[in-house]
Amino acid sequence: MKDHHAFARFLVRARRKATPALGLAVCALGLSATAQAQVISTFDAPGAGTGSGQGTYPGVLNAAGVIMGEYTDSSNVAHGFLRAPNGTITTFNAPGAGTGSGQGTVPGGLNAAGAITGNYTDSSDVNHGFLLAPDGAFTEFNVSGAGTGPNQGTFPAAINDFGAIAGYYVDASYRAHDFLRAPNGTITTFEPTGSVDTSPDYGNGINDVGAIVGGYYDSNGLGYGFLRAPNGAITTINDPSAGTGAGQGTFADCINNYGAITGNYTDSSGVSHTFLLAPDGALTTFNVSGAGTGSGQGTTPSNINDLGAIVGNYTDSSGVNHGFLRASPSGTITTFNAPGAGTGPGQGTFGISNNPEGAIAGFYVDSSDVYHGFLLLPDPVRPQGTK
Repeated sequence: MKDHHAFARFLVRARRKATPALGLAVCALGLSATAQAQVISTFDAPGAGTGSGQGTYPGVLNAAGVIMGEYTDSSNVAHGFLRAPNGTITTFNAPGAGTGSGQGTVPGGLNAAGAITGNYTDSSDVNHGFLLAPDGAFTEFNVSGAGTGPNQGTFPAAINDFGAIAGYYVDASYRAHDFLRAPNGTITTFEPTGSVDTSPDYGNGINDVGAIVGGYYDSNGLGYGFLRAPNGAITTINDPSAGTGAGQGTFADCINNYGAITGNYTDSSGVSHTFLLAPDGALTTFNVSGAGTGSGQGTTPSNINDLGAIVGNYTDSSGVNHGFLRASPSGTITTFNAPGAGTGPGQGTFGISNNPEGAIAGFYVDSSDVYHGFLLLPDPVRPQGTK
């Protein structure tokens, strides 16, 4: 079974998973801790497991208020879900998905029209890409060159509003390479120069003009961010304060429709910091007050909207996670915690995705290391179906 703390970071940046694209108007909120408790609703997908590492993992919240994500059942099998704005949850599985531990359906991206992309793991632990259209039509696809062994195959990560899909594939030698699938199904593969392992981020790695962001590692294990322009030109992103040791470096997480990019860099002490790269090339870095300064701690973004507001999580000095929102253009940072979030190392609240109406979706890890979804609304009036 995959490490869902790693999945959280990959949606955040280093997720795996955890998609996985979306805007926020909460910059005007100025939420207090009390107000946050009033507007945060929690939920679980039906069938979600209640054991350690199991549960519900929201990944993308689109402009219509639909939340897409994954849940793992009591047998550690993955399934997709959609949560409608009224709180109704629908689950889905890709045809051919395996039913063994660590297998199943893993959605990665959702666009404004409701199209979903992701991968499923079959009974032989091989991964395949899929596109699930809003009308329910299912299309499987595999990148030429993708391996057919365990943990190899095709991994779609994000879809834009025109249906273009960004992702990566793992070959027979367990090397990762990037791909772009056009709306007509044509697949183009690419990778930054010097890369030995590369992938776009989940959920929000491609914008509507076709620009793709992600990260890659060189032969020394040093990480770099990248931007692939719509014409195919690739630019490396490297924060000057990033560490230069193995496992350190810069990781681009997400890009909005105006070309603003956010991500994180890991310094020489293993601490994570957030950066904002403006369309004009101006670089800003920031940390949430209260973020820890030890290895594996710090501030990690998950999403930037078209107004430039950033949502993510920070890890404090005790290893506990908390959600944050950095407003734009003021840069004011607000923190929040989901009710029921655990207070032990690796537990807490992860802000994952935000939409133009000002809602934030994410998940929290409780004191038993079980995962649950949450929805934070900018208005204290809760929609039907929340609790």
